[in-house]
Amino acid sequence: METRIDYGRVATGAAQAMLGMEGYVRAAGLEPALLELVKVRASQLNGCAYCLDMHSKDARAAGEAEQRLYVLPAWREAPFYTPRERAALAWTEALTLISATDITDELYAATREHFDERELVDLTMAVITINGWNRLAIAFRSPVGSYQPNARQ
Repeated sequence: METRIDYGRVATGAAQAMLGMEGYVRAAGLEPALLELVKVRASQLNGCAYCLDMHSKDARAAGEAEQRLYVLPAWREAPFYTPRERAALAWTEALTLISATDITDELYAATREHFDERELVDLTMAVITINGWNRLAIAFRSPVGSYQPNARQ
């Protein structure tokens, strides 16, 4: 597929705003491995090949086990994820699919068992940010496959 628009070049201010959100999420203090799982899972749900390529490579470069990445779409059935990761993944799915689901009181309570107020806001910002990146990459067909870990800092 051919790139439609290089949105970072065409709308520099918008790209900088997104990078600002990304910077906030990275500096917020949530575990980097947890953030990569959230980014991969949201990207799977959205079908974003560019972000799947990027975040699976970043996760692997940071030491994530291949098995956990391979089984991520079926995380509920797999024993490889901590209770905190499971809470983050359930929250990620509900937010990503919010037009078809709800953020129930039960989900909120279950997630709050593993995240304090600040962490839950930061996790929510992480989900919002990756969903935004997914939509940009899908809409404008960001080129898939050339990303290398540590290329961005």
